Amino acid sequence: MRTTIISGLVAIACLLAACASGGKPVHYYTIEPAAPAPTQSNPDGPVIAVANIATPVALQDGRIRYRPGANEVGAYEYHRWVASPGMMVRDALVRELRATGKYQRVLESSSMAASDYLLRGRLYEFAEADTPAIQTRISLHLELLDRKTNRHLWDRVFDGQDPVSGKTVKDVVQSMDRNLHQVVRQAVGEVDGILAKR
Repeated sequence: MRTTIISGLVAIACLLAACASGGKPVHYYTIEPAAPAPTQSNPDGPVIAVANIATPVALQDGRIRYRPGANEVGAYEYHRWVASPGMMVRDALVRELRATGKYQRVLESSSMAASDYLLRGRLYEFAEADTPAIQTRISLHLELLDRKTNRHLWDRVFDGQDPVSGKTVKDVVQSMDRNLHQVVRQAVGEVDGILAKR
């Protein structure tokens, strides 16, 4: 009896070990920096802080999301972002702002940092959408505040879409990369325009 129980436990342990070692590997992806290396800063320019981008809970676990239908959301279990989408968006904004050379400093910071202006935002969507054709979608709300007067200077929602050229997750990531850089370039261009008038 005792031998039978031990043999059964050993068999279960072997099965569990086989399942664990035979699992699919997790693939990690990132957004490549598009902006060139930062140029020299402008010593007379303003200081701008880019706050953390608020992100829905569903986007915080790193899994790449997809929308197979209008009201349905799924996630690729074995395909994940290296960093959260909110962090990747913030990093892209900081890099693009620094690359303009128009600012004394561009800070990666919370809303408490000492700066002339604060750029903050909320990410609503960062996913593959499968209807009517496969594409990536980004929905990003940004606002710019004057820290000295506490005045709200600018507010805009960017809705970016980019077609996916193939059917693999790698193709989705490349489309998301292009899409994010288009959205960020447009946003930084508008921020530069607002601050150039001040």
